[in-house]
Amino acid sequence: MQVNIREAKTNLSNLVRMVETGQEERIIITRYGKPIVKMVPYNDVPVSKRIGIAKGKLKSPEDLDKYNDEIAEMFGGTL
Repeated sequence: MQVNIREAKTNLSNLVRMVETGQEERIIITRYGKPIVKMVPYNDVPVSKRIGIAKGKLKSPEDLDKYNDEIAEMFGGTL
């Protein structure tokens, strides 16, 4: 994907998310039609490694789902 510098300034957060999640492999930022910057993921900290960082460290009560049907009914739905 290629964007001009004005578009990159306006949409920086979205562009970073696209590269970070793999939606775009790289994004080239141009000035006056000439490439000046290439955005690529930083491979030392993959997104998948950050997700689930607390796995196994938290315990939920055995009856956590005890009231699911009652709560769903309150909101007009069923499970």
